[in-house]
Amino acid sequence: MSTESDLLDRVIQAGTASDAEMSGLLKDAGLDAVVGVLVDEVLFRCDEPVNTTPVDIALDLTHEAERRRVVFRIVRDRPIEVLGSEESVIRRELRMDVKDLVRRLFGQAGHRRTGDFYDAFLPTRPDQLSELPAILAATNQASGTLLSGCTVRDVDLGALSVTHGSDKWASFHWYTAHYQKEFAAYRNQPVRLLEIGIGGFDGELGGPSLKMWKTYFPRGAIFGLDLFDKSALNQPRLTALVGDQGNADTLSAIAEEYGPFDIVIDDGSHENEHVRVSFEALFPYVRRGGLYVIEDLQTSYFPRFGGTAGAEAGPDTSVGLVKKLLDDLHYQEQESRTGEQPTVTQDGVVGVRVYRNIAFIEKGVNGEDGIPGWMDDEAWVALGAIPPTTD
Repeated sequence: MSTESDLLDRVIQAGTASDAEMSGLLKDAGLDAVVGVLVDEVLFRCDEPVNTTPVDIALDLTHEAERRRVVFRIVRDRPIEVLGSEESVIRRELRMDVKDLVRRLFGQAGHRRTGDFYDAFLPTRPDQLSELPAILAATNQASGTLLSGCTVRDVDLGALSVTHGSDKWASFHWYTAHYQKEFAAYRNQPVRLLEIGIGGFDGELGGPSLKMWKTYFPRGAIFGLDLFDKSALNQPRLTALVGDQGNADTLSAIAEEYGPFDIVIDDGSHENEHVRVSFEALFPYVRRGGLYVIEDLQTSYFPRFGGTAGAEAGPDTSVGLVKKLLDDLHYQEQESRTGEQPTVTQDGVVGVRVYRNIAFIEKGVNGEDGIPGWMDDEAWVALGAIPPTTD
């Protein structure tokens, strides 16, 4: 793991750490390095600017006797700039302890949004007071943009999908409502998420869903897998990998290097064979308590994707896989069970939740004992579960 990634992981973990632990991180890594990580994250999270007049806002981050100033230039239709040594007219100065910003970015959702910073609004008198109304309006708008990047906000995943251009909502699919319910318990955790299929057609780079997940999981490390090199998407907490989801050895090698994962999402080719190969290769690398998600189950009924024409999907389809997982979930209840060791899925699948065209497979310890194999009619009669025979 690179030094930059290691530092990022440590800063993410510090979001829920004590002051003493956070001070240890700052001592080891240095204030400049930690500020660099935080600035990258703030820039990613900020809303699109709406002010038409450029506004420069200074964010002073402090730790004990040290202070680092970062100046952001904010204006509509342009990426937010971090200014260097050039002259700027500061319209607002915000001062915050670096530990508070770490907690804002990588702590729990709902962390306070006021009461943890100092604010100097228009610290110098404008030269032309006739311009004051426009300056006030633009400064207020720019301040809101910057503060939007300094917190974990409750979000509607459907709206987030539309914002980033993902097709998981309001397109052919209506998945995000299910994702929001299934992923709620993971949102504030430092999850590792792998999504198969980055998207992008006709030369487009793709990656809208990866950016959506990066926003939704503020402490998460997001990985995408695609047949083509999409490394131009790489940024802190988001990594594009190259590989064929139909090659089990490739998938295992990737999982060995970047896993284990808390969440795997198959939104790749939707070829039924690829879905099965990917699941068999990657499910062992999902952590207990994690989820494996299969999207677009409808291709189980499309022969051109290796599906089965007709009303019932065959065993080699993705729906057939889900059906088998239901059997594996209940293997201890089966009268035909043997004394052999359970398979990976018999041992590890603890939940199968299916919605239209999408399935969530939960991993854990499937250790609940079933009805004893020696239970016969005489035993059931003794329990009063069935009436005695009258022969």
